Amino acid sequence: QVHVVESGGGLVQAGGSLRLSCATSGRTFINYAMGWFRQAPGKERELVAAISSGGDTYYAASVKGRFTISRDNAKNTLYLQMNSLKPEDTAVYYCATGRYAIISEYYDYWGQGTQVTVSS
Repeated sequence: QVHVVESGGGLVQAGGSLRLSCATSGRTFINYAMGWFRQAPGKERELVAAISSGGDTYYAASVKGRFTISRDNAKNTLYLQMNSLKPEDTAVYYCATGRYAIISEYYDYWGQGTQVTVSS
């Protein structure tokens, strides 16, 4: 059974930083792409960043230059370093594992999400 667990969310002021972590188990981590998605109230879920098994990365235009996705294959853990946070980054952030893609349907296991709130 595959488990995906996010951590690191919280409340931060605009301009601040947070680092999200995502621990996975139950599958060979190194073989799969990983992605961070987010969903704000009243909005559709969107891909924030993704990283392939080989280390290729993708960023949404809204976070490029501010967020950094990385993975530690020895620890089966995915990270999202978020800098220069804006109130519009407020959302529930989800970690997912699957195929390297920008659409959520290619990711087959998801975490429960962690809340990120950015105050102005």
